[in-house]
Amino acid sequence: MSTLVKKAELHCHIEGAAPPALVEAQAARYGADVSGFISDGAYVWSNFTEFLTAYDGAAALFRSQADYALLARSYLEGIAAQGAIYAEIFVSPDHAVAAGLTPAAYFDGLADGIAAARSSTGIECRMIIVGIRHLGADKVEAAARLAASRPHPLITGFGMAGDERFGKVADFARAFDIARDAGLGLTIHAGELCGAESVRDALDHVRPSRIGHGVRTAEDADLVRRIADEAVVLELCPGSNLALGLYPDISHHPFDRLRRAGVRVTLNSDDPPHFGSSVGHEYQLAADAWGYDAADLTGFTRTALEAAFVEEPLRAILLGQLD
Repeated sequence: MSTLVKKAELHCHIEGAAPPALVEAQAARYGADVSGFISDGAYVWSNFTEFLTAYDGAAALFRSQADYALLARSYLEGIAAQGAIYAEIFVSPDHAVAAGLTPAAYFDGLADGIAAARSSTGIECRMIIVGIRHLGADKVEAAARLAASRPHPLITGFGMAGDERFGKVADFARAFDIARDAGLGLTIHAGELCGAESVRDALDHVRPSRIGHGVRTAEDADLVRRIADEAVVLELCPGSNLALGLYPDISHHPFDRLRRAGVRVTLNSDDPPHFGSSVGHEYQLAADAWGYDAADLTGFTRTALEAAFVEEPLRAILLGQLD
């Protein structure tokens, strides 16, 4: 059933969307050894720290504009085949620079892949620049200034990713002020590895319209009410949460409880091949776990499109595809 539902996702890290086979092909091209984090065609890690190592190892093998065009196109065409009509990708200039690319070449490569996928499937995509939290406030502010300069027309938002356990949200508030003043949409990873207090801090210090993950909101009834009342959208990633051991199985995941409490929820794949997921898998997982029908699933797509960092004429066109 879920294959027939039109889908949208707001929370996917483009480097984290690289399938192991593509990374192995890149490694062969560049003479790199990936045996430390890929085995038998799958990523290998056992905790969040090791996951970040695998993520960075894969990202380091995309070193040219053409490499990133290939990555973006393969990801978008793959999810379009699952019914996706829109996606937002988190893009990290810090990863690009570490791989020897200029930010401009990075954005242009991704845009080339986005254009190719749009031409072949009709899928639309926008980019959200993210600062990496565990690199520190200065690096995150630099990413915000870059985003605020509007270096590419497909860049419409700013966020912060990385290790949520590093620092306090208040340390990064200036970065979000810079992005807000430039008119960018704001999202921030919170309430994944850390509890409900992380989400509350994000709301208090950053005032985003969306929270990346935010699943731990469910641990605080007052916060759930606040999120619902303020219509903050949660970019929930159930498959990622299960893979990282936040919950023992899908029946314990609070997605449905949050939905029933009036929270605006969406379904997303996060770093899909690392977590054995895809946006299609997330929709099917939710349908199987909680008995959602096509109308319910389409409702999550509608919420995602309403919350998307996209220009209003295109938003109207995309929403029109759901009718």
